Amino acid sequence: MSVVKINVLTVPAEQRETLEKRFAARAHAVENSDGFEWFELLRPVEGTDTYLVYTRWRDEASFQAWLEGPMKAAHRGDTEGERSKPAASGSTLWSFEVAQQAAPKGE
Repeated sequence: MSVVKINVLTVPAEQRETLEKRFAARAHAVENSDGFEWFELLRPVEGTDTYLVYTRWRDEASFQAWLEGPMKAAHRGDTEGERSKPAASGSTLWSFEVAQQAAPKGE
């Protein structure tokens, strides 16, 4: 079964727009990676300053290959023409294996 990586980002209110713009600018950086299955950027709606970056991968090796290749390359540059400060003030990576899953009937 797949592996899920959730990057937990602490983002101050004044940096939310910057974070979302940066993700939008790199929207397709992950989609062609071998073993990539899914991506979602989850915006907090109340009571927290934590964004969740959800990705699902075929296996751990696929995630590691992306992490060491395309992800590093995407984070080297910056959409503003120079490397700028991170929008997040903290980051934690959670890792999971998919133990069970379900989809709507008929899909």
